[in-house]
Amino acid sequence: MRVVIAEDAALFRAGLTRLIEDHGHQVCAAVGDGETLLAAVAEHQPDVVVADIRMPPTHTDEGLRAALEIRRQHPRTGVMVLSQYIETTYTARLLEGNAAGVGYLLKERVADVAEFADALQRVATGGTALDPEVVGQLLRVSRRAGGVAALTPRERHVLALMAEGRSNAGVADALTVTGGTVEKHVASIFDKLGLPPDEADNRRVLAVLRHLSSQVGTDAR
Repeated sequence: MRVVIAEDAALFRAGLTRLIEDHGHQVCAAVGDGETLLAAVAEHQPDVVVADIRMPPTHTDEGLRAALEIRRQHPRTGVMVLSQYIETTYTARLLEGNAAGVGYLLKERVADVAEFADALQRVATGGTALDPEVVGQLLRVSRRAGGVAALTPRERHVLALMAEGRSNAGVADALTVTGGTVEKHVASIFDKLGLPPDEADNRRVLAVLRHLSSQVGTDAR
């Protein structure tokens, strides 16, 4: 697995590099700002990027903006962002439209080396890795709290495929049904989760987050 790291704290950057290389992966570049990150990704075409959200020069959202640009220019490159704090607005922007190949972890999770390595591998192969605390906060700020338990088995299957980053057409292919059938299932999912058409947030993202949260709860049990 080829990895590019963007982290302005030199000691943390060195630690990430060592951790990733110790798991047999190649760190193609380790940089300290968003602009250099974009250049490194264009040059090395990595499988996954690990980036801090806040980097120079303003230490606000440079890493996030670079991550969004990578998602746009290099859709096959997974993006794992790290943050010291839960940034719900930033997370929603990163997940908007498609959660495949996206990760968001609090920096403290890196201390659990096995957990971090597993999350990085999932993101690199098109999966999703969201910190449980981030998921919980996103759900709390959502204005309506629908329940995944209210979905039928088929609707839960559709939602699980959506969480893998599949479009409606991709879900239809996986289930061997028509696009119209999938659209009806998706509309029903939105309705049962309390996500009406005028919802200000991205309904698909919120629905996927509800699914991921339910999976986190199942894993914990």
